[in-house]
Amino acid sequence: METETLRLFVTAAERLNISAAGRSLGLAPAMASARLAKLEHELGSELLHRTTRKVSLSQEGAAFLPYAKEILAQSEAARAALGLNADRPSGTLRFAAPSSFAQLHIMPLLPAFHAQYPDITLDLRLSDVRMDLIEGSFDLALRSAPLKDSSLRGRKLGDDTRVLCAAPAYLARRGTPITPEDLDGHDLLSWASVAPRDLVAETRRFSLDPARMICRTILDDGTSQRIATMAGGGVSINSLWSVAHEIRAGRLVHLLPDWRLDDASVLWLIYPRSNVLTPKVRVFIDFLLAKLTPAPWQL
Repeated sequence: METETLRLFVTAAERLNISAAGRSLGLAPAMASARLAKLEHELGSELLHRTTRKVSLSQEGAAFLPYAKEILAQSEAARAALGLNADRPSGTLRFAAPSSFAQLHIMPLLPAFHAQYPDITLDLRLSDVRMDLIEGSFDLALRSAPLKDSSLRGRKLGDDTRVLCAAPAYLARRGTPITPEDLDGHDLLSWASVAPRDLVAETRRFSLDPARMICRTILDDGTSQRIATMAGGGVSINSLWSVAHEIRAGRLVHLLPDWRLDDASVLWLIYPRSNVLTPKVRVFIDFLLAKLTPAPWQL
């Protein structure tokens, strides 16, 4: 099995367009079709369903796709170990990240990354709803959580400190909490989970119970939460990376600065344990670590 033919199959499966996949690899449409037909003959299975209107992945093709990607990854890693193509990592890197973090801290870095690595295409899937790394065939993902899944490996990007904040206008209207007990009766902009959360300050601990607050808005998007807080919607719990700029500018007030949410959240760059860390993934991880550590959002 030739690696270039496997690369053609993977590209065609991702684009669902054989001609476009062939052109991206310097092949005429007829040659691309012939190579894929030869691969299917060798395997004894139809990998792609073809009609005059569209191309779709067959059941056998979907089963074969992760193995084809793994063979290509092993090949890239082997060449990198020998110093081949070490200076020009290439290919498409599928990366999943929370949209709120990506908008603030990754999107501004993309021009510099592409200037340094022009042969890498970033296929970004950005959502504050967590995506499955394995089922989504992602090369890399950014997650904020303790790393407990044994099928994953990761590099720590930084601590994900959570803080309480509110807009100056809201505090002028409702008063500024001085102690955790003062939060009772305040408006709360909540995440989907309204379970009690522990606040800690050195040796002290306090259970922040949303039931003792007024919760009329529940959000699942960090950017929307920040905007609603700045609009005076109430007190909210935010990642420091999301609100540090607004706190420095005075658009938000960091409440109870001696206290923090005790949830041990960490920003991890994770990838499947079974995957070889290919050059394109390795350079993207190293790039993000170089740009975002130490964390530029620390107060």
